[in-house]
Amino acid sequence: MIELSILLTVAIASFLLAIVPGPSVTLIVANSLRAGARAGLLNVAGTSFGVFTMIVIVAAGLETVVSLMGEAFFWIKLAGAAYLVWMGVKLLRSDGSFGADGAVQAPKIGYFWQGFFVVWSNPKALFFIGAFIPQFVDLSHGTFLQTIVLGSVFLGVAAICDSIYAITAGQAGSMLSRKRVRIAEVASGLFLIGGGLWLATVRQN
Repeated sequence: MIELSILLTVAIASFLLAIVPGPSVTLIVANSLRAGARAGLLNVAGTSFGVFTMIVIVAAGLETVVSLMGEAFFWIKLAGAAYLVWMGVKLLRSDGSFGADGAVQAPKIGYFWQGFFVVWSNPKALFFIGAFIPQFVDLSHGTFLQTIVLGSVFLGVAAICDSIYAITAGQAGSMLSRKRVRIAEVASGLFLIGGGLWLATVRQN
């Protein structure tokens, strides 16, 4: 049984990570601005399905790693913490831009599958899930179910945040100003750096 404090920590961390625009959010905002919120929400459904498949892969792989490496799994978690710090530094150096969102064209395969393939065309998403979720897994219990549950929390929060982006862009794109995006990037970047450093030290026990 995962403690409520862990679930809340993952939920808060997921929110701070999800509000930062990445390739998926850029796509969702671009399609919502051009074709309305429905297009963006279909993108959200596709990206959510893609992330869920990644979570299952991480869950299966994590259980295998733990069974084979035992205590050596600590070093994998340490590498994950370092990755979070690196992501935080990148966010602090970002400029709050959504990128060339006006260049996104209507997909022939449908907005759902466009979202799915955008997630899978970005290997950083899989690496990030593999670095973030294991930090909260208790090795004294089965890791597969824990990873699925924690990953589902991340997925749910991300889907809500992405849906808000889609609806906001579909109705009033001016609300998504670069200044506001930059504030979110700085806050999340600092959180990632601080969280990564904390995980690297505290979870050595």
